[in-house]
Amino acid sequence: MTESLHEPVLLEEALAALAIRPGDTVLDATLGGAGHFSRILAALGTSVDGERGVVIGIDADPAAVERAREAYALDRRPERPAAHLVNDNFRNLARVLDRLGVGRVDAALFDLGWSGYQLAALKGFSFSRADEPLLMTYGEGEGGETAAGIVNSASAEELTRILREYGEERFAREIAREIVRTREKARILTVGDLVGAVERATPAWYRRQRTHAATKTFQALRMAANDELGALAEGLAAALAALAPGGRLAVITFHSIEDRAVKRFLREAEAAGAGESASKKPVAPTRAEVAKNRRARSAKLRIFIKHSSVSAIAAAPASAFSYV
Repeated sequence: MTESLHEPVLLEEALAALAIRPGDTVLDATLGGAGHFSRILAALGTSVDGERGVVIGIDADPAAVERAREAYALDRRPERPAAHLVNDNFRNLARVLDRLGVGRVDAALFDLGWSGYQLAALKGFSFSRADEPLLMTYGEGEGGETAAGIVNSASAEELTRILREYGEERFAREIAREIVRTREKARILTVGDLVGAVERATPAWYRRQRTHAATKTFQALRMAANDELGALAEGLAAALAALAPGGRLAVITFHSIEDRAVKRFLREAEAAGAGESASKKPVAPTRAEVAKNRRARSAKLRIFIKHSSVSAIAAAPASAFSYV
């Protein structure tokens, strides 16, 4: 594994929030660069009463699952936990756990950032390479929507809604209109095609800012192509349902839209009596971490603890490694 491509964010804080014990069953719903997964793996083992720990890792990107498999192979401890690594979207978490025979988890982590590996995957996530195809999909061969599909088929009104809702783009209408004008001449199929449309639609002062003028447009299209908010709602609901009494859910967000969605979900869960947030405010990265890793600057960690009085289904013991 090339660790330089990814630096896990809020690593120590997330591990402390999960409060993992050796015999726990722990879910890493977003394997990514396997940074958090490796530390979760190291924290698990066999409890004093002989109960073997279990780690479940999920990612829509098969390359991320492979990185976790490599990390697991490097752990030669005789007491290492059982592991289930699954190539799937975490929106299908309930189905995944049912298939594995896992009825409850003691801790669950969602890291909603995207890794350096994804930036290097030639799928159009970054605007640094103009000739990259405009895909913005996490998995491989899924046959679903792509960013190119959206920009070449959606109406100006729908594009405006996407850019405002998922990107909070102030020039959403202007960019949407320029996208439509551009595609009337030729289909928008590459990063460069889309960046050109954004730059033509926005004023010079906007293009001179530190943040690239296309940043919010790319975020919006990525979220729309992957239905990220819908997947997040389904994944969090399934994780909370599977969480054991007293179990902990930790979620790391990287922009205001997804953080608001997580905050709203946790408030509703608390209002329903399922548990409570560990603190009123989210945990933020230290100045030292931000100085070391700029991707951490917008990160927020929210922690939810399920009430011990809330019932949960007992977990079926997992005794072996599985790679799905």
